[in-house]
Amino acid sequence: MPFAVAVLESTAPNFPPALRVSDKAALFPRVWAIGNMAILEKQLLGFFCSIKCPGEIILQTYDLARALRDANVSIISGFHSPMEKECLTFLLRGSQPIVVCPARSLERMRVPSEWRAPLAEGRLLILSPFTEKTRRATTGLAQKRNEFVAALAEKVFVAHAAPESKTEQFCCELLRQGKPLLTLENDQNANLLTLGARPVRLENVSEQWAVNSSASIC
Repeated sequence: MPFAVAVLESTAPNFPPALRVSDKAALFPRVWAIGNMAILEKQLLGFFCSIKCPGEIILQTYDLARALRDANVSIISGFHSPMEKECLTFLLRGSQPIVVCPARSLERMRVPSEWRAPLAEGRLLILSPFTEKTRRATTGLAQKRNEFVAALAEKVFVAHAAPESKTEQFCCELLRQGKPLLTLENDQNANLLTLGARPVRLENVSEQWAVNSSASIC
């Protein structure tokens, strides 16, 4: 049975609070949703990982996903890159709220079978700012989706961004906007740490991600 898609205008009382209180409402005046909208009332940690990253970063990211799950941290992401998809598998085994933001419309989207139980339990929300005409993900839509995820997130975690990459540019823009940025403490992430990202350690994850990020030098 297909899941019902709710359409929310910026004037709706249950429109995402993070968009209503910022200038992002002009960029995302309407959202489509499947699942529990009350999840958006929680503080969300944005989760990103580039397609390619060093092996040691991959291992650390696996460990971090488990730690976030065990700490019951609410996560929002596109869950599109291979590493993000793997982490979603770990997170779905927990009990914390999750928000998935596809880079396409929700109309006629096939909901994966492993998402159905979390949706029924009220701990999963599928959210999109794209109209029914955008049924295929593109690079441009993915970029806008990432901006959407960051706008909804209280803070953003990026596992890795190669120097001078689009992901690094995205991180620098987030820091310019004053969005707290977190990354793994690793020499391979020296560029992000230099820009102003705050290092995350696996110990006491729930306390660490709530700490304000250091200032940006972008």
